[in-house]
Amino acid sequence: MIKIESRRRAPSAPLSAMSDIGFLLLIFIMLISLINYRKEVKIEYPEASQIERTEADHQLEIWIQQDGAVLVDGHNVSSTELENIIVDAFLEQADTRIHILADRRTAYKDVEHVIKILQTLQHRVVSFVVKEDL
Repeated sequence: MIKIESRRRAPSAPLSAMSDIGFLLLIFIMLISLINYRKEVKIEYPEASQIERTEADHQLEIWIQQDGAVLVDGHNVSSTELENIIVDAFLEQADTRIHILADRRTAYKDVEHVIKILQTLQHRVVSFVVKEDL
């Protein structure tokens, strides 16, 4: 009787296929990373149909500096002083317009603080003055 011995080999992965798999994984990762998952909502910003000029006599300009200082007529004012100034301006002229002027580097919290004062006083018409880049 002839005894046939089977040759058993240890399983091994071919090394030439590993480089192909690695290359395909690299391409897959690169393609996945290019997909933009950020979903943006298109917003159409309103534009003014006409320019409205306000009367210079009935304006109150509130300047907010980069360090959070609030100025009215060039004077540094506190929160309570600002409230009093706004109330006095409306007692004198009910149609006084309030303009908030702030630099783009001004922190939003400082602007929000002034807006909250106006909300407390139930003032609903506020203009935000911006400067366009030239």
